[in-house]
Amino acid sequence: MQLHELKKPEGLKARKRLGRGNASGTGSTSGKGHKGQKARSGGGVRRGFEGGTMPYNRRVPKRGFYNKWAKDTCEINVRYLEQFDADKVVDLDVLAGCGLCSKGETVRIIGKFDLTKALTVKAHKFTAGAKESIEKCGGKIEEIGFDK
Repeated sequence: MQLHELKKPEGLKARKRLGRGNASGTGSTSGKGHKGQKARSGGGVRRGFEGGTMPYNRRVPKRGFYNKWAKDTCEINVRYLEQFDADKVVDLDVLAGCGLCSKGETVRIIGKFDLTKALTVKAHKFTAGAKESIEKCGGKIEEIGFDK
C-alpha cells in the first residue's frame, strides 16, 4: 500500500473551515451574518433568557407543593379483571406483570362491571361497586395492608 492509495474512512466529515476567504462560501462573516450579539465572540444568550424581560418562570406565581410522603396510587377498573382466567388469584404481582400497575404502588379496584368469572382479588382498597361486582359472580376480595 502506497501513501497515494490511502482513502479516508467512510462517514468521516471534515470540519467546516470558517473565515478562509469569500470563495470558500464561509469567508467574511464566517456564516454568522452581520453584527449583533450572536455574531460576537462568546456571543449568544443563556437558556431561558428573554431579552431582559422578566422571565416566564419568575413572572408566573408559584402555587402548591409536592408531597414527598404521598403514596403512588393506581386505580384499576373492574372490567380489566375480565381478562384473567376463572378461579385465579389476582394479586399485586399478577397485576404488575400484565402492566395494569407498577410495583410498589397502592392498588385500588374501582367501578362496576358484570364479571363472568369468579376471581380472588387481592388489593389495598376496593370501592363499594367493585366489591359488589366481584362478589356477585362468586368471587372473593381480600384487602391487604399498606407497606409502612
